[in-house]
Amino acid sequence: ILKTLNSWFWWENIWMPINCSWADFVDREDLVFPKPHQLYATIPYAFVLLIIRFLSERFIAIPLAKALGIKNIRRVKPQPNPVLESYFRECTKHPSQSEIQGLAKKCNCTVHFVEKWFRRRRNLEIPTVLRKFREAFWRFSFYLASSIAGLIFLYDKPWFYDIWLTWLGYPFQTMLPSQYWYYMAEISFYWSLLFTLGIDNRRKADFLAHVVHHLAAIGLMSCSWCGNYLRIGTLVIFVHDTADFWLEAAKMFNYAHWEKTCNTLFIIFAITFFITRIILFPCWILRATLYQPTYYSTTPVIAYFLFNGQLLILQGLHLYWGYLIFKILRRFIYLK
Repeated sequence: ILKTLNSWFWWENIWMPINCSWADFVDREDLVFPKPHQLYATIPYAFVLLIIRFLSERFIAIPLAKALGIKNIRRVKPQPNPVLESYFRECTKHPSQSEIQGLAKKCNCTVHFVEKWFRRRRNLEIPTVLRKFREAFWRFSFYLASSIAGLIFLYDKPWFYDIWLTWLGYPFQTMLPSQYWYYMAEISFYWSLLFTLGIDNRRKADFLAHVVHHLAAIGLMSCSWCGNYLRIGTLVIFVHDTADFWLEAAKMFNYAHWEKTCNTLFIIFAITFFITRIILFPCWILRATLYQPTYYSTTPVIAYFLFNGQLLILQGLHLYWGYLIFKILRRFIYLK
């Protein structure tokens, strides 16, 4: 069954234009093509990024937080109590007064002890400001480094200025070393974010949106890798990362209570977000992936619909986050 599913998944009509086969994508002369099996390397690379994250948070983020006046508040842990812990995890974190009285009788302790235990236990679930700062610092560092690297990789490429050239010579476009490492770093980063979802600060408002975004990003980049859509793929990555580091910088200064700096950075982020993801992404990227390929092939392959379907999911997330950002800006302008 696995062999059959594998043969179906790698059916040539899914990934490449008509009259092309996988045999045509064997490296030769100056042509180097992306190989699907190379994506396995993103998993160990993700653990390398986690090590870099741990070291950068420990030796850079924590001293920086202290320099900005952020203190590491140590919360008091409640006394170990298996009965209350089980009730906290399986039933409710906010028991009613009658439930508290029942638990007090069951544990042979006072009502005041149970109330204090649940209060301290709930406090442990709330991430400290220092922890939030460390997470924001790591994402800021990666997005800033990725944006700088993307600009270095793309500024001398002709398709950065004329997006029609992303399809010139497709699918026989050689893979550049910069494209390889750009993809490996980005996919590995989103794997690392998925690996740490359980321990990172959970955002109630858009947690599900973040999960969908990470999975869509990994799936999108993996599919574009297999279909050799590297030119347009690097443009998609660059458009996304250029706004994110402004947001993470705003969060860092928000945690440090630098209000004016935070507000300024957030306004820059909002402007950059709307330009890159609400204007450039649909008018530049989606136009190039939905409309322009029809000039190079009269019979779009299945990967065309798979690739664009995931891009449209991302655009839906952009509109959702754009709505949230607009609400924050409206509150900021009218309510100060």
